[in-house]
Amino acid sequence: MGAIMTRDFTANAGAFIAAILFGASVVAVRVAVQDIPPLTLAILRFGQGGFLLLLLLLIWARDLLRIGWRDVPYLVLLGVIFFTIFPVTFNTGLRLTEASRGALMLATMPLWSVLLARMATGEHLSFRQICGVLLAFVGVGVVLAERGLTFVGTSLSLAGDALMLVTAICGAVYGVLAKRMLTRYRALSVTAYTMMFGTLLLMPFTFLEDPCSALARMRTDTVMLVLFLGIFGGAIGYFLWTFALTRLSPTQVAVYINLNPMIATLLGVTLLAEKLTGIFVAGFVAVLAGVLLVNLPGRVQLEKRSIKNVGSGTSH
Repeated sequence: MGAIMTRDFTANAGAFIAAILFGASVVAVRVAVQDIPPLTLAILRFGQGGFLLLLLLLIWARDLLRIGWRDVPYLVLLGVIFFTIFPVTFNTGLRLTEASRGALMLATMPLWSVLLARMATGEHLSFRQICGVLLAFVGVGVVLAERGLTFVGTSLSLAGDALMLVTAICGAVYGVLAKRMLTRYRALSVTAYTMMFGTLLLMPFTFLEDPCSALARMRTDTVMLVLFLGIFGGAIGYFLWTFALTRLSPTQVAVYINLNPMIATLLGVTLLAEKLTGIFVAGFVAVLAGVLLVNLPGRVQLEKRSIKNVGSGTSH
């Protein structure tokens, strides 16, 4: 049972660090997308990330590069969902709507994950875990409402909201579907291949944005943001997210996405000397409490998993 707790802690730590990196990436994307078109920015971010992960595998774990040809179409599908559609809708959505409204749409990811995982895999959440998902979502809503969230907007902002909602659905779908590949391959392999497949399929569409002129206009600070997005918000963040899926359910991982606006706000407090309010603290505590309710295993869950591990160990 101690080994199970350690595995859960490692996975939760990975998802937590990924959420921090994604929260910082929201701020970086929000700034960078003003100078770089969304498709071009997605290519720069995930092309970097995929290349770094494949290079890492080539140097230190070449055997993990081997995948079966029958699994290539499925990995391509995962790449399309998470590294073609997801970044386009995310980057474009942030261009069209307020960051707070976009964050609220993205915070619906755990709700979609609950529905999809239930239909696809029969994932069953306890009453405590369902309460945790709802509490985390309410915490995000409280913080964003305190920051001036409005629900009346122009047709462009509504289109941005819809794109962010599609982003949340894509994240939930990836979490559910990726579990199949993660039973056959390591998280590093799955992340590297899906990231590269998604980026390659996205490349033909970037010529609609004239990427060469956008790259020629890049300032030094924009280059630094792109490097951060590729290394930390790309390779490291998405590897940790996928790694967490190897040991946790899709909903247990997805609920960490609600930390994104909290991290973005804390960065504003740190970097821009913004004021930290009591309402934000209450919302932040609510989100953390929700994450804990979803991810802290009950005694029954631990006993079932312990029996399962013992059974699998004696069958070999």
